[in-house]
Amino acid sequence: MTANLFEPLKLNDTITLNNRILMAPLTRCMADDELVPTQAMTDYYGRRAAAGLIISEAVIIRPDGQGYPNTPGLFTPKQIDGWRVVTNAVHSNGGKIFAQLWHTGRVAHSHFFGGQTIAPSAIAIEGSVPRQRELTYETPKAVTHEDIEQLVSDYSQAAANAIDAGFDGVEIHGANAYLIDQFLHHDSNRRTDEYGETPENMARFPLAVVDAICQRIGNERTGLRVSPGAYVNMKADSRDRQVFDYFLAEIEKRDLAFLHIGIFDDAMEFDYLEGSASSYARKHYSKTLVGVGSYSAQTGAEAIANGKFDLLAIGRPFIANPDYVERVRDNQPLVEYSDEMLASLI
Repeated sequence: MTANLFEPLKLNDTITLNNRILMAPLTRCMADDELVPTQAMTDYYGRRAAAGLIISEAVIIRPDGQGYPNTPGLFTPKQIDGWRVVTNAVHSNGGKIFAQLWHTGRVAHSHFFGGQTIAPSAIAIEGSVPRQRELTYETPKAVTHEDIEQLVSDYSQAAANAIDAGFDGVEIHGANAYLIDQFLHHDSNRRTDEYGETPENMARFPLAVVDAICQRIGNERTGLRVSPGAYVNMKADSRDRQVFDYFLAEIEKRDLAFLHIGIFDDAMEFDYLEGSASSYARKHYSKTLVGVGSYSAQTGAEAIANGKFDLLAIGRPFIANPDYVERVRDNQPLVEYSDEMLASLI
């Protein structure tokens, strides 16, 4: 029932995956106090190298992108060196790994970096920081044109740093209500300049980031994660559909390594998307698509067989089962995930 998961897939002339199972990005907050990957993280990723592709936990492109404690960075020499140890371990075990590049935007907090949070518009989200409940979210500064130019440059530099650190490529985190996604939704983007109001304007910064990274490291080494449906730290707005209709058409032209849906549960449906996020994306994007969100190996294999997407990303089961790929291949039972597993790297 899962044989198609073990078929190789050629992303492009540069990268061929050994199988269609991806390890989804999983934030673990296990870097050291300088946001440098640890030996425990090296062991953690090395044990999961049987995945066709590992997408790393989200990696901060610069200090003001930090929204959670001890999330790793990719902007200092120590951090780059630390990630090089991780990628060497994955490659030594026959795997491939992309770095997920991240800026949290208005989900960041000054507690971590001592400056001001930034976002498309000066609109705060409600609530407090996970794992740091005493920290309530702050009203961000709306980025200036100069800020936007610097952000594009910093994303590009982070991609170059990732290649220097030995990653096979990068996934741009454009999902889950973080900075890039904040530009793509009307709830978080209230701008009236050339970065707001219309689909073309709202997609301008995200496309600039994609283009800068493709120019720096190659489109064949660049993937993108998106959340067409607003479901976390974001209120839904039916106008978002027009933004993503335009945005996905533009992404189709870029010939990226893949497009990855950012959703916790792909059974969720959105009225303005006329169904699930993955179904909407499949209608608007014909190239390599990664599905994720509460799929098992069996249901994921069925979705691939039915053309719903091309690659299956697995999250929490990979935390509980370092040998997830081997267990599925050999039809062995899986260890059930529990929240207590987040406290340690196995």
